Amino acid sequence: MTARGLFISFEGGDGAGKSTQSRLLGQWLEESFGAEVVRTREPGGTSLGRTLRELVLHGEDVEPRTEALLYATDRAHHVASLIRPALDRGAVVITDRYLDSSLAYQAGGRELDPTQLRELQLWAVGGLVPDVTILLDLDPALLPQRLTGAPDRLERAGDDFHRRTRDAYLALAAAEPERWRVIDASGGIEEIAGQVRAAVAPLIGART
Repeated sequence: MTARGLFISFEGGDGAGKSTQSRLLGQWLEESFGAEVVRTREPGGTSLGRTLRELVLHGEDVEPRTEALLYATDRAHHVASLIRPALDRGAVVITDRYLDSSLAYQAGGRELDPTQLRELQLWAVGGLVPDVTILLDLDPALLPQRLTGAPDRLERAGDDFHRRTRDAYLALAAAEPERWRVIDASGGIEEIAGQVRAAVAPLIGART
């Protein structure tokens, strides 16, 4: 990899396969290109993030603006302490969720002002956006059968919330097609992994 690494984010509803696909992509990049791969997630990519993750996903209910600010706090620390240092040394950073999650879940699902929310998120990360964002798109009606364990606060938010969130994701992808790649997440794991590799391979070639 060259001096500046590669920043990849996975987005989509809970149960869409983000964790599995980020792991498979990381393995492929390590084995095929010898890249240093840093896999992380939001919230929870740092010790502070793990504390905030417990608060926002499993703590008491909070109003939408408080929720958005907690996510922004985690994201600012995540970028400053983990993501930027890894990119600066030339690593590939793969994150399971990033700022687009807030734009989909808090602006779409919670119906906060999208312009204000985008400004907040971009300020929190100092303007850092991924080189490519992979949206694993899945009908929200299929998500419950893919979830394991007790549902968290977002998973319990209801069908209308999850439909608004999916619509917001698709709108974000349509507005910025040069960064987003939308993949049907209803297919098999290996089929999806092949599409993910195809989306990332040109960026790897440009940096080797």
